[in-house]
Amino acid sequence: MVSDGPRLLTLDLETSPNIAHVWGLWKNNVSLNQLIQSTNVISFAAKWHGDKRVLFRSDHHDGHEVMIQKAHGLLGEADAVIHYNGKSFDMPHLRREFLLARMDPPRPYKDIDLLLTMRKHFRFVSNKLDYVTQALGLEGKVHHEGHNLWVRCMAGDAKAWAIMRKYNKMDVVQTEKLFDILRPWIDGLPNPALYCVCDEQTCERCGGHQLQKRGFAYTQLGAFQQYQCQGCKSWSRSAKRHHGVDLRGVS
Repeated sequence: MVSDGPRLLTLDLETSPNIAHVWGLWKNNVSLNQLIQSTNVISFAAKWHGDKRVLFRSDHHDGHEVMIQKAHGLLGEADAVIHYNGKSFDMPHLRREFLLARMDPPRPYKDIDLLLTMRKHFRFVSNKLDYVTQALGLEGKVHHEGHNLWVRCMAGDAKAWAIMRKYNKMDVVQTEKLFDILRPWIDGLPNPALYCVCDEQTCERCGGHQLQKRGFAYTQLGAFQQYQCQGCKSWSRSAKRHHGVDLRGVS
């Protein structure tokens, strides 16, 4: 039996702003008794890697409870979830919604935060998704009127929700395209070789079989055959030692 490989889900969500009574516009400390309404998830878009469809759910289109249930179900099917700044923003917001709804944790998955990859390996003028995607020749984000779009959506404005839908879905499309470009640089991806039964050498990042031998990787105890994937251009090495020594120095 041969699997299609790990299921990779790209996800992006939008939240409402906190609403509070404030006495000024600069350097305010807002106490809890000034808080009128706290933030919550108002929509999400998601896309399975390799599938053309971009899914969208929202308070306006589905109702809050159904939207959160759909997000929980998608995470339960994923081996890895791809996002941009998701470890700090999207996923904690979503987990709060699960907890408030008294849902169990979804099946474990790997978080693949592309913002962390950008910060680790590169130095762009800005790490904002719009800047990075356009710098790499992608389309970038959908531009809109700013904060007022959220205000209109919260008021139930159908035209505003149409823009929010387009904006949210485009973020997912651009994030997935960025993932494909960054793939050889990303650490911690599920290894596609574990999802198939085959005799061919398999790229540990993209699952391709176009691996070329490119010298050896050396450790203190041995040499390991090194490969470069001709599909995604990532590097890997054999788990079996080609040759080596059995003695280790004493420190």
